Amino acid sequence: MITNEIIKIASNTSNVGLTNKYTFKTIKKNSMCGDVIKIELVAKNSKISSMKYETESCVYCEASASLLAKKIKTMPINIIKKELNRVKENAKVNENFNFHKKLEEFKFLINKKNFKRINCVLLPIEAVLKALK
Repeated sequence: MITNEIIKIASNTSNVGLTNKYTFKTIKKNSMCGDVIKIELVAKNSKISSMKYETESCVYCEASASLLAKKIKTMPINIIKKELNRVKENAKVNENFNFHKKLEEFKFLINKKNFKRINCVLLPIEAVLKALK
């Protein structure tokens, strides 16, 4: 069920559009539905200073990418990897786990109501993790 909150998050386009200036870059495709995300991450001093992305995807993936781009800015890369792996591992089995303080807004996307779209929500997270390997 698409809520106004999800639409509001997805409509933030401030991080949309690739610049071809990046420290890390990747493309990830959701094999279940065909959604695609391309991301560019810029890192300075072991922290992410920006994330830009382009998607051919549903509103759930777009909302997740928008929120992720906003939330990982200034986070240390090692914390991003740890916390995004934790979200990825727990999102499918335990909706009541404690999010990292900076990632708490993902509760709007990762919950019982959106469980059937969890792969769409996790696609940007998986793309960031793939880029940071």
